[in-house]
Amino acid sequence: MGAFDRFAKKFSRGTMIFCEYEPGNAFYLIQSGRVQITKVMGSIEKAVDILQPGELFGEMAILEEAPRSASAVALDECVLLEFNRENFEILMQGNPQIALTLLKTFVKRIYDQRRRFMILKLPDIQARVADVFLMLYEGIANRSRDQDRWEFAVTANDIAHWAGITPDKARAVISQFAKQNRLEVFPNKIVVTNIHDLQRLVSSRRKDS
Repeated sequence: MGAFDRFAKKFSRGTMIFCEYEPGNAFYLIQSGRVQITKVMGSIEKAVDILQPGELFGEMAILEEAPRSASAVALDECVLLEFNRENFEILMQGNPQIALTLLKTFVKRIYDQRRRFMILKLPDIQARVADVFLMLYEGIANRSRDQDRWEFAVTANDIAHWAGITPDKARAVISQFAKQNRLEVFPNKIVVTNIHDLQRLVSSRRKDS
């Protein structure tokens, strides 16, 4: 990546790379070190991902003029390649491998946004909560369609965020599903006991909408 050395920026451990809600005009490729992505959920700042060398983040800044959807913090001493709208073309022409990685990332981001929109279009919050679990299920690689029981490392606050409802409403639906033996709730995870039951629920509500 010598051709891109002029785009390299160093960040010391604990440095804020960018903050949630601030304007975004650049994205980053990690050359060394790890970056933690955090997001404010309710009154709590929650770590949602830890990115490794070779991974991209902040790329939506060149696709849409919108505030940052999360914050990024250097977990280690980091070297990042910083790209913006002006030098993006240089990146695309100079390194096809990075360009392909970026394209795959864009496609995934667009799919994730469309999938979230499908959840928000559902007519009631029970269906939305159920569809969040289906979205998480769809993201499991090499999943077995014959398996009914699935474990997800999420909380009611996570479900509320994806479903576009308040945490209290999410907890109420999750409690209702637990009483119906559709879910089992633990401090740091939720277990869906019959994923196909949730699929039938969402399918019927989507047809009615």
